[in-house]
Order: sequence, then C-alpha cells, then structure tokens
Amino acid sequence: MEDRAEAEKLLPSMSSMLDKLAKRNIIHKNKAANLKSKLARQIARMA
Repeated sequence: MEDRAEAEKLLPSMSSMLDKLAKRNIIHKNKAANLKSKLARQIARMA
C-alpha cells in the first residue's frame, strides 16, 4: 500500500478483523495486538 490516506481508512477494518480472529481463537490475542501495533507503525512511517 502506497497511499497513507487509504491505509488509514483501512486500518479500523483490519483491526476489527484481527480482533475477531483472536476472539475465535484462530490467533492468540497478543499476536493480534502485535500485528495491529505493527500496522499502525508502518502507516505512521509512510510519508
């Protein structure tokens, strides 16, 4: 993804998806938190 505005628009839906995966025990809740944090950092680094 190259557009920061588009990435910021998609972040809430990605976070929601990760939360749902964690809630259904598909991934661990800490892994979901780490992935959400990593996504937010990558978006923040975009120019």
